[in-house]
Amino acid sequence: MSRTLEEEEIEDRPPYLHSMIAGGIGGTTGDLLMHSLDTVKTRQQGDTHIPPRYSSMSSSYATIFRQEGFRRGLYSGVTPAFLGSFPGTVIFFGTYEYSKRHLIDNGVHHSLAYLAGGFIADFAASFVYVPSEVLKTRLQLQGRYNNPFFSSGYNYRSTGDAARTIIRQEGVLALFHGYKATIFRDLPFSALQFAFYEQEQTWAKDWVGSRDIGLGLEILTGATAGGMAGVITCPLDVVKTRIQTQLNPHAIALSPSRATNLQQQSASSSPMQNSTKTGTPSLAGEKVAQQRRHISTSSPSTSVRKPGSVNLDTSSVITGLKLLYRTEGIAGWFRGVGPRAVWTSVQSGTMLVLYQALLRQLEVHPLFGDNDGAAIV
Repeated sequence: MSRTLEEEEIEDRPPYLHSMIAGGIGGTTGDLLMHSLDTVKTRQQGDTHIPPRYSSMSSSYATIFRQEGFRRGLYSGVTPAFLGSFPGTVIFFGTYEYSKRHLIDNGVHHSLAYLAGGFIADFAASFVYVPSEVLKTRLQLQGRYNNPFFSSGYNYRSTGDAARTIIRQEGVLALFHGYKATIFRDLPFSALQFAFYEQEQTWAKDWVGSRDIGLGLEILTGATAGGMAGVITCPLDVVKTRIQTQLNPHAIALSPSRATNLQQQSASSSPMQNSTKTGTPSLAGEKVAQQRRHISTSSPSTSVRKPGSVNLDTSSVITGLKLLYRTEGIAGWFRGVGPRAVWTSVQSGTMLVLYQALLRQLEVHPLFGDNDGAAIV
């Protein structure tokens, strides 16, 4: 039985070039298709108000669309998302196939090979997608330029302006803010997603009795694999989002415009809303302090902190999870789990269905089907 399984696995191996092209197109298509829902998730997780300003998925989606529009609201941050998604998924699929095959060929159990392959591939791709993720997340939380409906503390004119402002005021390493939290989330997610997917594909092929399992099962295996991995890793996603969207509290406190803003804000305004209308809060006569990992989940009140609110003065993901659980409970861990479950299900289903379809097309395409790529498996 194990011999048959290994023979089938080797037979199903596409050329590396095919995997990278199909994965890049499939992954980017899935990311762009679901970007608006990812924006809703980011707003829900980055909203520091208690009770939160964005509650249910449907009402949040409608509110952002009504107030800020489609391109500048729901699809804010789409440019860095695209610029990071395609090269990131190309690297991911190439590394995943290489790692998985070599682990299996060296006697590692298939399930462990899928898990390890997902870990290794996501780590290799992280050096490309993390900077784009920082830009995307901040622009999603900001929404439109000079946004009168939601004050995030960011106010970039464009993706280029965001990158230049961050590098000038915070340094190049600021583009890797939250790197540890991001890989803490994405490495387990990718490992679980592909372990689930490969196992479900094996079950589906055994049940159908053919390598061609049909469109329905292709969608089911891809969507459930991503959805389950997304729900399991949601607490890590919450911590990652708050780390990447934090503001420097010392910079806010010393901002020359803060006193004026405070006088103009109502009693229900949050301290984060009183920052200056720049990419990051500025200091008069001083270099802008680099943002730190102080994640504010404080009360909307500027003077009285409501029960359950806390400042996560830590860069540790584990410590952040503990503090969130202690102050907000399980609900704090799973804030935005609805949009994340839907997003990861649809994105994963789209990516993996397109991946399989494109592999079949590339196999017979005159430019790719007769090349020597099949020899490097």
